[in-house]
Amino acid sequence: MIRLLTIALIALATAAPVKTERNTLRAPAYPLITIDPYTNGWSMADHLYDDDVRHWTEKPFPLKGFLTVDGVQYRFMGAGEGITAVQLFADVQATQTHYAFTCGPVELKLTFTAPLLLDSPELISRPVNYISYEVKATDGQAHTVSIRFEASPLWAVNTPDQETMSSRVEIGRLMMLATGTKSQNYFSSKGDDIRIDWGYFYLAAEKTGTATTLFDDGTLCLVRAFGKVRNHTGMVMVGYDDVYSIRYFGTQLRPYWNRSGKKTIFDQFEAARKDYYLMMRRCDEFDRKLMRDATAAGGRKYAEMCALAYRQSICAQKLVQSPEGELLLLSKENNSNGSVGTVDISYPAAPLYLLYNPKMAEAMINANFYYSESGRWTKPFPCHDVGTYPMAEGQTYPGDMPVEEAGNMMILTAAICHFEKSWDYAARHWETLSTWAAYLRTFGLDPENQLCTDDFAGHFAHNANLSIKAIVALACYGRMAEKLGKADIAADYTSAAREMASEWVKMAGDGDHYRLTFDKPGTWSQKYNMVWDKILGLGLFPAEVRATETAYYLTKQNAYGLPLDNREMYTKSDWIMWTATLADRQEDFEALTDPMWRFFNETVDRVPMTDWYFTHAPHRRGFKARAVVGGYFIKML
Repeated sequence: MIRLLTIALIALATAAPVKTERNTLRAPAYPLITIDPYTNGWSMADHLYDDDVRHWTEKPFPLKGFLTVDGVQYRFMGAGEGITAVQLFADVQATQTHYAFTCGPVELKLTFTAPLLLDSPELISRPVNYISYEVKATDGQAHTVSIRFEASPLWAVNTPDQETMSSRVEIGRLMMLATGTKSQNYFSSKGDDIRIDWGYFYLAAEKTGTATTLFDDGTLCLVRAFGKVRNHTGMVMVGYDDVYSIRYFGTQLRPYWNRSGKKTIFDQFEAARKDYYLMMRRCDEFDRKLMRDATAAGGRKYAEMCALAYRQSICAQKLVQSPEGELLLLSKENNSNGSVGTVDISYPAAPLYLLYNPKMAEAMINANFYYSESGRWTKPFPCHDVGTYPMAEGQTYPGDMPVEEAGNMMILTAAICHFEKSWDYAARHWETLSTWAAYLRTFGLDPENQLCTDDFAGHFAHNANLSIKAIVALACYGRMAEKLGKADIAADYTSAAREMASEWVKMAGDGDHYRLTFDKPGTWSQKYNMVWDKILGLGLFPAEVRATETAYYLTKQNAYGLPLDNREMYTKSDWIMWTATLADRQEDFEALTDPMWRFFNETVDRVPMTDWYFTHAPHRRGFKARAVVGGYFIKML
């Protein structure tokens, strides 16, 4: 019986996967390797062979691929000379990117897979991705075929002038090639436009049929020969052992997968090898379900944007465990200032994690709670960040965002509890939440001159959208108090929030819409913070307010979407998704979000998805590769 069960499980794991419908969006950049903020590689071109694979910072991370058929070599990945394969399509799904090529009489299918399944911290942290290949003769004849992958030591350096060492390692059934810097100085730098220069990059495959070469410049070369075949499948693996990931208030934290310090990168590669068929099955199923669910929620174009956003959001963060035993999913504020654990990055990114595993949303803000509750941060509102990546040792941002961050932390905590169907997380942090609630009650209705999350727009006072955040946050505090049996506090704060919402409608009203700031008639802005009133069912703002705003937004759109407000032509893509979710009619949601799809499909700026771009031209204003695109999933909550 046991033997029959084992055979059945193997058959299930190795059965041919059912592929999801192809994504038609021409991605501005195609995710290939997505492990963490340091180890990631993208194709920033239409064809995989048009350019080098690049890090999100656009620095070259060369990863080349060649298929040799009957002695003729075809280059299918990376820039270079010689005969080039003909790309047939590129298709981005949530956990995988699929390509197909013609190489003479053979078709090559290539799939990059990152099993970033949010229900498993171990998988999120496992620093190994797969590159799967399938070759099939198109003429019915057998051909002598081999595939070659080359990886540059640039994957393991911050700057090209750093000296590296490359080596070959045989472990069990695996042949592994490794490269890293000679110096190996942990946490040698911090900031935004930097790459890791400690730890080791690996390229690996099963020994059978594999030959390896280390070039003089340290390049890793792995060749797999298939012999004479009509069709053949296989895979290689790419991974990174960063040894230590984050310096956290004086403690060097290992990656979550090695939080005990007793595991090795070889364990991770061997586990990935054993799990390969199961992982491919799970990823195929997840990709298909995500596309189906997202299409049902927001339409096909919405779903295609969510698929492209999925890996980008997760790999812009790093999973570790704190000395206190808490999960920490720490964001890197890519292409901004390099902050780590930024509250107003976690706030827009959260919907993805609330949807698939609210414990991961907890992990995004645990460090921010710790910072206050440890006594290191003493202000009556939350920090902006906990440092500059990878050093989480205290806020480095030069200013504060008092109402913004207090509102963010309050709303996130309530949302986590709501989707966990448990209020324990709020109880654990009640004293801290109470301090922030008192601050918001005093200063939230009509914020003084300060920054909000859209800090690139500068300081300004009487911000109507920021006021909404404070009001919603106070109602969230009231909800949490109610669920924790604190009836008097619940009644007091809920009543206060509703009174403030009523006052807001009067203060912000401007005829057929609501103002950017209370003191300036004739202005307008996206009121994206109001979405939580709808999602959490707080009952603060009349439905007519959302309907009025939605109708007005539809008159203000440009070719590529809705501007953030009346001052500039630029927008934030995450906020468009939230603003569109205010709409009660599906056609209005799609009318507001389809122009975003058009932007990503047509933009000439070939970088991982931007969240700050111009609405009248196909150009980004700034930002790329950030975790905030997790906010696209808000329509699915």
